[in-house]
Amino acid sequence: MGINILSTGCYVPEQRLKNDDFKKFIDTSDEWIRTRTGIMERPMAGWEPCWYMGAKAAEQAVQRAGISRDDIGLIISCTITSDFLTPSMASVIQREINAPNAAAFDLNAACSGFVYALDTARRFLETDDSLKYVLVVANEALSRFLDFKDRTTSILFGDGAAAVIVERSDKLYSSHLASDGTGAKYLCARNLSPAPEIAVETDFNDGFPEKPPHQLVHDGKEVYKFATKALPKSFELAAAKIGISSDDIDWFIPHQANVRIIETAAKKFGVSMDRFIITLDHFGNTSSASIPLALNEGIEKCLIKRGQKLALIGFGAGLTYGGIILEY
Repeated sequence: MGINILSTGCYVPEQRLKNDDFKKFIDTSDEWIRTRTGIMERPMAGWEPCWYMGAKAAEQAVQRAGISRDDIGLIISCTITSDFLTPSMASVIQREINAPNAAAFDLNAACSGFVYALDTARRFLETDDSLKYVLVVANEALSRFLDFKDRTTSILFGDGAAAVIVERSDKLYSSHLASDGTGAKYLCARNLSPAPEIAVETDFNDGFPEKPPHQLVHDGKEVYKFATKALPKSFELAAAKIGISSDDIDWFIPHQANVRIIETAAKKFGVSMDRFIITLDHFGNTSSASIPLALNEGIEKCLIKRGQKLALIGFGAGLTYGGIILEY
């Protein structure tokens, strides 16, 4: 069983940081950032909560789909920057868009989150005949856990949200999800720690880098080595299940982490870069939102057309990776 993407939606903050703006915080330049990453500017949520961006994207997707909100049976929000430890972003989004019959939960697979969430949506549709529509929302406010004195991480990330509404279909579909937890320490951000009243001195070491809570640790070299292997591997494993090759794909929509990673993957595929949807230059790395933002833009610009075959490929902290091949 496959899925049909009924509609997409997005929300991007108006505030943007251009490369030259980072000179206020760190020793860098537009040329240094652009040549190493492909990024020229990125949206930043100065006031918008993560749930607000997700709700705006979801609302746009609902209106474009023209469906009854009562028929949305499930909302999955994939995010690593939830505004609350509880409740879930999905529950708040359910409230905001008035979808009273929807179950709601969050999913955290970092930058692979949208691929994981979309595949989860398909599995729910396959196993529950009463489920009509699933809303998948990717909403991220990565600026909230960046150290703006660290030029290796602060220049990379942007904020935003995108959403899709899907239904069951007999269209082409294949997926492969995976993880390599041995590399979990290379991309991480700590959360809570024991309260002082109950903290106990110990020599226990969990192997993760020490950094203040909510600040991102990013080992660029190790993540790059992982990503350049994981991106083609994700596609190949999904493609092998249905016996197709890269020549059969109309558009590749990868996680938008670094243009060099995408270029390396394109060479391994033997595919020209003009078959990749790239939004990295103006969105930066928006984690789980990067693939659906690129998907939405490709549809809005009429690059992606009905009947075309798409390859959605994610990789990120965990270290997670996954690929979906589907017909739009």
